[in-house]
Amino acid sequence: MPTLSRIFASALLLAAPAAFAQSSATASASVKINKAILLTKDTDMNFGDVYASDLAAGTVVLSTADTATPTGVLLGTTTPTSAAFTVTGANNKTYAITLPGSVTLSDGASHTMTVDAFTSNPNGTGTLSSAGSQTLKVGATLHVGQSQAEGTYTSTAPFTVTVGYN
Repeated sequence: MPTLSRIFASALLLAAPAAFAQSSATASASVKINKAILLTKDTDMNFGDVYASDLAAGTVVLSTADTATPTGVLLGTTTPTSAAFTVTGANNKTYAITLPGSVTLSDGASHTMTVDAFTSNPNGTGTLSSAGSQTLKVGATLHVGQSQAEGTYTSTAPFTVTVGYN
């Protein structure tokens, strides 16, 4: 019996360090889901009717307030319109606006013009309303060449406006 007691005591001593080598705890997991930001096009950009000069190149600056300012060209009676978008997302969140560098307009033949110097309202950063939306307007500058060929010019590829939460 004393031998059996020593074996049992030895087994307890060997098992004891293993019991103190482990520890465990619990944790909770959580997440806050926010509404994704979404940009939807409402209106395409349209510079209206422009009359090119045979004497010099010109520009048309289209503001975000749908007004066009010509230099070296004349404007017709068609009302110009800036591009308009609706931004929707989480209530009262701010977002950054990224505008394109330039876009090429073509008459479908070999004649082109460039649109650049894009502007936006709001400018650079917007804030969604308490209902989670805001209108974003985009204007730009059209460069008309001297004796620019007649025709209807459209962008060779759509231009991209990007919004993302700050």
